[in-house]
Amino acid sequence: MAMSAFRLPAADALIARLPLLWRMLAAMLLLSGGLLALVQSRAGILRSGTEVRLKTVPVDPRDLFRGDYVVLAYPISLVEATPAGGAPPFRRGETVYVSLAADAEGFARATGVARARPAVSGTDVVMAGRVVSTGACAVNEAGQPDCAAGARRLRIAYGLESYFVPQGQGRRIETTPRARIEVVAAVSASGEAAIKRLLIDGKLVYAEPPY
Repeated sequence: MAMSAFRLPAADALIARLPLLWRMLAAMLLLSGGLLALVQSRAGILRSGTEVRLKTVPVDPRDLFRGDYVVLAYPISLVEATPAGGAPPFRRGETVYVSLAADAEGFARATGVARARPAVSGTDVVMAGRVVSTGACAVNEAGQPDCAAGARRLRIAYGLESYFVPQGQGRRIETTPRARIEVVAAVSASGEAAIKRLLIDGKLVYAEPPY
């Protein structure tokens, strides 16, 4: 006598048998777990990441701050790169690793970019980023757009391009006369970065708590 094959119920069928309340609780637990993991990851970067000092440049001088939402860009946001060994050009959306070294003033400057995380030595740091665009134009010392680098110049985002300040404080920062804005970022061993402190004219304005 042939025996019918035993089939385990599909996961969707098992979930459908659960009461709606239990399904909602399970979804909330999964969401909470994901958020907790993100918070813990960020806290770890802020606590133990290597600090780097970053100069900032305005995305739009007329609208550097939007309420309490600070929009930032950095000199290291534009990097000139030529793939090594005849590799194909970098493309939009690619993850890249930018090597940083301190300049004479102690601010980070980009010294190279690669698809794989390079080894570093001394005080150099590697920061992970994403190519936003290729062929980006920079602003030269005369304040004019410089697009001569062509596709070699990459615009890279590091996840440091926005920062929330306490409610009602964005306008105060915006109207600070000739404010020089500096960001101190923490960079993990894997290259992830998070804003740790924000300074104006070398004075601390905000410090990001770990939690």
